[in-house]
Amino acid sequence: MHALNKNRPLRRVMLASAATVSGIVMLLALKPHTAPTVITDSAAPAPSATATASPGASSGSGSSGSSGKSGKSGSSSTGTRTVTGDTVQTRWGPVQVKVTIKSGKITDVTAVQYPSDNPRDQQINDYALPQLRSEALAAQSASIDTVSGATYTSQGYQQSLQSALDSAGL
Repeated sequence: MHALNKNRPLRRVMLASAATVSGIVMLLALKPHTAPTVITDSAAPAPSATATASPGASSGSGSSGSSGKSGKSGSSSTGTRTVTGDTVQTRWGPVQVKVTIKSGKITDVTAVQYPSDNPRDQQINDYALPQLRSEALAAQSASIDTVSGATYTSQGYQQSLQSALDSAGL
């Protein structure tokens, strides 16, 4: 005998209800995809405990790196300059980079802030940040490839790097 026999309408109603409920549960479990956004000056949070800046990283009063805006330090346009990019808020946490420029060339890129709240974030970023750094140094721009498995961090890194390069005039 067939499961959806016309002699048993209650069985058909139960199967249709179960299929509908299953479909709704699957739709509600779906997670939306969100793109990283740049934090503006007015909505910039205070530096989090996950920041990995060195104690002597900023010169002067120390207020230039806490606002989330780009900061510059260094000598003339042909000397060595250090520029900090905007803080980019990603799905997993803030990303911010600091770029060192000498004679118009990128000589160093350092991640000042990046997601590190849990062991998985640390594992991903231990793998992704060196790759992003070497890509940026090789490309001498923010046009770098996204690291597989670290998409949000890569996009935040690219945006922060681009804002630092824009501030430096490159």
